[in-house]
Amino acid sequence: MRLLNWLLWLAPVVLVIALAAYWLADDTPSAASTPVSAPIMATSPGTVLAGAPATSTASGAQGPAPYSTQGLATRALQLEQWQRRLVRAQESLETYRKTTLYPHESRPISEQPDQVYINQPIVEDQLLRMPGSKNGKGLNLRTTQERVFVVGQESVRFSVSLRDDGGKLLPLRVLRATAKEVPDPGRASLFGETPMNFNDDGTSGDNVAGDGVYSTQLQPATQGFAGLLGQIRVELFLQSGDSQGFVYFDIMYSPDSTATWLPGVRDAVEAGSLHFLLPVQVKTAGRYVVSGRVDDANGKPFALVSFNNDLALGPQQVRLMVFGKLVRDEKPALPLVLRDVEGFLLRADTHPDRILMPRLAGKVHTSKAYPLASFSASDWTSEERERYLTELTKDVNDAKKHVDQLSGSP
Repeated sequence: MRLLNWLLWLAPVVLVIALAAYWLADDTPSAASTPVSAPIMATSPGTVLAGAPATSTASGAQGPAPYSTQGLATRALQLEQWQRRLVRAQESLETYRKTTLYPHESRPISEQPDQVYINQPIVEDQLLRMPGSKNGKGLNLRTTQERVFVVGQESVRFSVSLRDDGGKLLPLRVLRATAKEVPDPGRASLFGETPMNFNDDGTSGDNVAGDGVYSTQLQPATQGFAGLLGQIRVELFLQSGDSQGFVYFDIMYSPDSTATWLPGVRDAVEAGSLHFLLPVQVKTAGRYVVSGRVDDANGKPFALVSFNNDLALGPQQVRLMVFGKLVRDEKPALPLVLRDVEGFLLRADTHPDRILMPRLAGKVHTSKAYPLASFSASDWTSEERERYLTELTKDVNDAKKHVDQLSGSP
């Protein structure tokens, strides 16, 4: 009975002690109640940082407390991330700046090696086999095609030969060869098939009789495709021993040109750049795309120049510019030679997308021997370039600001 009375007297005391301990614990900061992540931004002196407990200074004012271990680790991680962003932003700015030193229409020809000699035949190698077959091992078919784009009275030469893995010529028969139109989807062909004579007897486009290379020549204007504007496909069915194969060539044909070149090409240095000025008689107005290759005085390929603009009816002028800074940077042997000019009328959202102009093959014009000092050393500038440089510079500055803030004392 005494024990029961004693317990009844002790219970209120225990309750009071427990409540006091609870309230004391609730008012005391602890590691568990401190946020894990620390702020990523550095603050000015005297600012209380979120997630860092405030401490009393000697004067009794509240001041910033040190970061927790977890907060410092988070800050270090964020600094590393912004440092990487800064490096990427700086690389993007520098890459864009360097690649836009010269305008789009006047570039080093080394950037497009496939455009250096556009009039060389296209050579391809493949196995002798039918479509879908996996046979043909050791039977290596070599084809050549003089050009892809053909205009007016131009012709194009094709050839085919067969070799083993060691390069030795093998016997080859051309079972069937035809040329036909490839019409647009949903439209029937308006032109019939034309037989093609691939031979090895030195005629009809074959250069050397009996050399194992079978060749032919197609002139669309006189071989059944006069008036066709579009795609022509030459198909061959071949045989060597018990093996058969199939191969085809495609060309794009323009029966008539919408513009023709006129004599009297000249050159001039204007605003620190060299301009080749090509007269042209335009029969159909529209947007014309023209490109030319520029060699130095020693015949070394130097620049790819282009024109992409509207031309009105009548006598017009195509201007192909060699940018001054490109000349100053590369220092080609002067004078410069313009060669292999090609162009077409662009037909947007239509197939085919172009009507060809006659090509100007080989040397077209040699410039005067201007001194190197005649050319400007200034970078190319335009509204587009300045806009991009401004935005990329903003990215760099923003990343650098974050790095500077995170690099300061917490």
